[in-house]
Amino acid sequence: MSLSHALLGLLAVEPRSGYELTKAFAGDLGRYAWQAGHTSIYPELARLAERGLVAVTGEGARGSRTYSVTPEGYAELRSWVLSPPSRGKVRNEEVLRMFLLSALDPADALVVLRRIVEHAAEEGARLRKLVDDAPAAIPAGSAGFGYLAAEFGARQFEAVHGWAQWAIEKLEAAAAEPA
Repeated sequence: MSLSHALLGLLAVEPRSGYELTKAFAGDLGRYAWQAGHTSIYPELARLAERGLVAVTGEGARGSRTYSVTPEGYAELRSWVLSPPSRGKVRNEEVLRMFLLSALDPADALVVLRRIVEHAAEEGARLRKLVDDAPAAIPAGSAGFGYLAAEFGARQFEAVHGWAQWAIEKLEAAAAEPA
């Protein structure tokens, strides 16, 4: 995944300024999917403009620029979203921590797993409420932006919650077995 594709996607939904893009990354997008700040967003917008993937479509106060995705930018976004995810280098801190749980004392592993249960329950419930409060039909355009991602996230947290409870049961059962 790349910042350029995230920016193209946001701009395909609606034209935005660099400031508005920065605010989008400061919200749920940055919390759950991809973090980026203004120090990386503005240079990437310039690169995208140089490549003809975005264009400045408005200028406002204090040099503010509104960007829109170009047809070439939309084609790039579409190509990226429709292609299979890259299976190159993977860096997932949460999965690495799960690999390393067995290096801890079982009591410490249980502490970690109980935190995961609590966190997954809280975040899953928060996202589930967002989805449940949304209209029955997925709204088109910017109104529906994030709806599918919120449902994905809610289901992901539900799965993590169930997995962590299962792992706790396994560790507790192993601890109860005679040595």
